[in-house]
Amino acid sequence: MKAIVVVDKRWGIGKKNDLLFRLPADMQHFREKTAGKTVVMGSNTLLSFPGGKPLKGRTNIVLWPGGEKREDCIVVSSLDELFEKIGEYPEEEVYVIGGAMLYRTLLPYCSEAEVTKVDADGGAEVFFEDLDALPGWTCAFAGEPLETNGYTIRFCTYRNGGIQKYPGR
Repeated sequence: MKAIVVVDKRWGIGKKNDLLFRLPADMQHFREKTAGKTVVMGSNTLLSFPGGKPLKGRTNIVLWPGGEKREDCIVVSSLDELFEKIGEYPEEEVYVIGGAMLYRTLLPYCSEAEVTKVDADGGAEVFFEDLDALPGWTCAFAGEPLETNGYTIRFCTYRNGGIQKYPGR
């Protein structure tokens, strides 16, 4: 399992249940990485999408305690149920896409994190773990700076040297 996220200079990821920046190059990167794969999210992340609809061309698994079952995505109500459902898919094809609480909960079980770093302060209200300071995590790749929509970004890949196995793996 992997995490995929955009962070600002302070590892901020969101404000008012929305992204901090509009980054066309990152959206393309996200689509390329997750197309045809399984994405895992919390209910607020799903509800932040246009019309509250899941992402097309992917299997969408939503942790939503008390949420109603839907035809357009897989809704699970507990962490145990989430791990069971994730276990049905190849580990390398599962991406955690938010929000902050789900990232924090699942990060120990992720082998990698695809992090788009934005050289700006987005005034975030919610944050991702600072992987540069988190024990066991190392930056394995940092791409060249790239300009998109007035921001300088860098695609980075972090690896988890202390990955934990989740139930069922």
